[in-house]
Amino acid sequence: MPQIFHRSTNTLSKISILSAAFVALALLGIFMTIDRAGFTTRKGVTMMQPIPFSHEHHVSGLGIDCRYCHTAVEQSATAGTPPTATCYNCHKLIWKDSPMLEPVRASFRTGEPIHWTKVHDLPDFAYFNHSIHVAKGVGCAECHGRVDKMALMRSEHALQMRWCLECHRNPEPHLRPRDKVFDMAWKSDDQETLGASLAKDYHLRTTNDLTSCSTCHH
Repeated sequence: MPQIFHRSTNTLSKISILSAAFVALALLGIFMTIDRAGFTTRKGVTMMQPIPFSHEHHVSGLGIDCRYCHTAVEQSATAGTPPTATCYNCHKLIWKDSPMLEPVRASFRTGEPIHWTKVHDLPDFAYFNHSIHVAKGVGCAECHGRVDKMALMRSEHALQMRWCLECHRNPEPHLRPRDKVFDMAWKSDDQETLGASLAKDYHLRTTNDLTSCSTCHH
């Protein structure tokens, strides 16, 4: 019986298979790069806001506590965006004629809320509760970064599932005394010992519980 395919077909088939595998790996690499890129995760991206609010000025410069503006952070899943009245409490006296703050005055006059651009925007299918993290001694800076050094707010971390799981698998390095949760500059001299002690004191759930799908996806 005559040979149907030429001998070179064997070589061509091997090259085709290897080329297909190479292309698949290249596409996977491109996808992973895009998935981790700043324009996808918003990591390091400063969002434009209707008013150039500076956490650096208000937190570091003036010493205003996080809870003055984010009043619900200890009791609610969301930290809460301050109403215009909170801003106006000070700015009806300070910089009261500044053109930059006209949106604050206009909002207070009309009752129309200021439409801030959300910086840390989790997908709707991911559930995050601020109050439980605060209660367990996770400082604001762990997720939001040193906002006291941010002239304009940006996302310090890529808030993706892999990043959350890194902490849920090993939370001890991220724990602090509850009275230091809102202290941006706080550092422990011996975090390994302190973290292990606080994990017991705060009755942290098991790793299996913390990494269970139902913990963040209700």
